[in-house]
Amino acid sequence: MRWEEKRDLVKIATWYYQYGWTQAQIAQKIGISRSIISKKLQDAKELGIVEIFIKDETAYTVELEQKLETKFELEEAIVVATHDLSYEESTNWLAKKAAYALNKRILKVNKLGISWGKTIRKFVNEFPYITNKKLVIVPLIGGMGAEEVDLHSNQICYDLKKKMQCTCKYLYAPALVEDQTMKNDLCKNKYINEVLNEGKTVDMAIVGISNPYQNSTMEEIGYINKKDLEEFRYYDVVGDCNSCFYTTDGKEANSPINQRIIGLSLDDLREIPTVVAIVSGENKEKAVIAALNSKIIDIIVMTDKMAEYVLNTRY
Repeated sequence: MRWEEKRDLVKIATWYYQYGWTQAQIAQKIGISRSIISKKLQDAKELGIVEIFIKDETAYTVELEQKLETKFELEEAIVVATHDLSYEESTNWLAKKAAYALNKRILKVNKLGISWGKTIRKFVNEFPYITNKKLVIVPLIGGMGAEEVDLHSNQICYDLKKKMQCTCKYLYAPALVEDQTMKNDLCKNKYINEVLNEGKTVDMAIVGISNPYQNSTMEEIGYINKKDLEEFRYYDVVGDCNSCFYTTDGKEANSPINQRIIGLSLDDLREIPTVVAIVSGENKEKAVIAALNSKIIDIIVMTDKMAEYVLNTRY
């Protein structure tokens, strides 16, 4: 490149990046088209005359988000930096960021589906008080039981409804019943059937992803036991979403326990326009990868540590 050509590039780059001139202003001053100015600015970057550095801690998480969205064809990925936080601080911070990031989306929907669990509970706790009276909130899984009532879908729906001054439905059935006959009988009930069907028509669903083998809420409250865990291993179960257990390929497992869940299935979730997964906690990497690969999820909220693992794992 001749000296005068390089000088022109430096001058244009200086006007644009240091002095804040628009491309149109530079084009007018030099007497050439705006498209040529754009091309010269690109040349300046490619030749190393201009290097752009983003000086903010969120630059790294934004890069992770872009990689996740590209790799898994996601509508959006939201990655939260938690490397220096304790486990409890990490889950609370992720829930707060998820509530902040998703509240504008939720304001645009008419019908919202909600699952259950510790992560969803924290998300609702952090959700701001914003009025959306047209919104209807629908539980995606049964929400009755004597243990940990605060984590059940009906209670979570009710608490979110109060914050948004909207309406909600209640699914008067447990998440897990004793056998398939009982499930079939309950699902014949007019009110239970209506809520389940309405759950299939929501505009957006918010769910969690769990590892049934470690730190499982379902095991803590007595829904599953050691015998069930042995069965899961036999059927190659790696995780559950809306308490529907799935295998490494993201397909619903043949485990009999899936026939006893009263709630939306994985296939039902795939038919919902936007499914948001909020993933906190540890030891969920395999479950998350399987869910992403199987296209259950459209938007995911996760920690930077989880994002790094997912992106660096071959499968």
